[in-house]
Amino acid sequence: MVNVYDCKVGMPLPERRHEPSNVSLFLYNAAIWNAHRIHYDETYTTGVEKHPGIVVDGPLQGDWLTQVVLNWVGDGGEIVEFEYSNRRASYLGETLVSGGKIEAVKLAEAEIEVSLFVKNERGEVTSPGRAVVRLRR
Repeated sequence: MVNVYDCKVGMPLPERRHEPSNVSLFLYNAAIWNAHRIHYDETYTTGVEKHPGIVVDGPLQGDWLTQVVLNWVGDGGEIVEFEYSNRRASYLGETLVSGGKIEAVKLAEAEIEVSLFVKNERGEVTSPGRAVVRLRR
């Protein structure tokens, strides 16, 4: 369990690696009822939309960011604020990494603010974000 007194500004959160596949993208898009062809139809994606390959969903990357926080805090707290944005496309075949670091610690409130990221293989942030976690006392 995360202890607010052990949290220091600059401490990293554990990173997660993601290697999306055609199957994982299909299942994710089916679950959220997203029928946009750029997430499963390579001919359409490259020929009509002019992407270099199948596009990894932006909302999926947002889900990965929440998973980073929830895996770190476990049952010891809850996310009380969360935001992210997709800044650059990610494509099938890329290995992506999600993670973050502590930006602020409010001892009296038992709240931790973290910055979050999804990065591509070149180290470029594709989806930055932030969250505030309130720890259970």
